Amino acid sequence: MTALDATDRNILRLLRLDARMSNARLAAEVGLSPSACLRRIKIMEKTGVIRGYTALLDTSNADAMIAVIINITLERQTEDYLDRFEAAVRRHPEIRECFLMTGGSDYLLRVEVANAGEFERIHKEILSALPGVLRIHSSFSIRNVLATRTKGRR
Repeated sequence: MTALDATDRNILRLLRLDARMSNARLAAEVGLSPSACLRRIKIMEKTGVIRGYTALLDTSNADAMIAVIINITLERQTEDYLDRFEAAVRRHPEIRECFLMTGGSDYLLRVEVANAGEFERIHKEILSALPGVLRIHSSFSIRNVLATRTKGRR
């Protein structure tokens, strides 16, 4: 699949809102037959446009994890520094996401912790030990706005 058309983008938008929507309902909403809609979804899955499906958890309960967004600035932005940093990040499953960025910091990381004490451990044992790190700036999330949107809103 070389490019997504308006129908593909509409399918993706609806799946982001409700990935458990039946294929028949999805097809009706985008104006396709169920078989044509399913064929498009399968193509997007096969080509990696759709990488998977997930469950959004209720973050209002006491056992919910806190997302911490971490901006990392490296001492240098050479290929060697970037490669060593990325290789080290891949060895730590505590780091859920890692993005190479433009702008004020070099990388944006996301970790999930139960409390500040757990983050302190991750900061001391993992983040501070990553190669080439010059500065670490961390922010604790209050709530994920998109994960808590009400059903039916688009």
